[in-house]
Amino acid sequence: MSFIETVAEEEASGTVAEMYGTDREAFGFVPNFTQAFSLRPAVYSAWRQLNGAIKGGMDLRRYELATIAAARRLRSSYCMLAHGSVLMNQFLDAEAVQAVATDHRSADLSATDMAIMDFAEKVVDDATSIDQADIDRLRSAGLSDTDILDVVLAATARCFFSKTLDALGVNPDAKYAELDPEVRDVLTVGRAIAQR
Repeated sequence: MSFIETVAEEEASGTVAEMYGTDREAFGFVPNFTQAFSLRPAVYSAWRQLNGAIKGGMDLRRYELATIAAARRLRSSYCMLAHGSVLMNQFLDAEAVQAVATDHRSADLSATDMAIMDFAEKVVDDATSIDQADIDRLRSAGLSDTDILDVVLAATARCFFSKTLDALGVNPDAKYAELDPEVRDVLTVGRAIAQR
């Protein structure tokens, strides 16, 4: 599950037990990513608050597209599988998710969606290379300055979360093995899915 020792669910107490209970209620189980933060529950709480504030201010579909673009660049299987599943459950069919995950420029997306994903990738690749022309391109695609900030926040937050999980060797939850194999394989871009 992880390169470090984490608090087992049956041994959790206090804040960690509360954290596990909250996520068990939300997800039906305690995700591997939750356990990864068991030694620093205050950080996990701060992450949830930060990510909730970012996501809460954005259109959810836009958030998911920016997140998928960032996660793909980061080679984060966990985040690709999680957010690809959200896209598939709420916004796109399986074939469209495969296309977006493989090459969003070849997918059937609007020019605005493509611009968002291109920009999120650039944020992850080399934020210092972003210039006024990149911002103007997003404005011409219909994004306000607040929308642009939201895309930046979604991409940079993904850097923190994805890199934390991958640096600790946290595998995506075993439930993702149940996805359609074609979708699952396209979304698995880094670490393998955990065994049951």
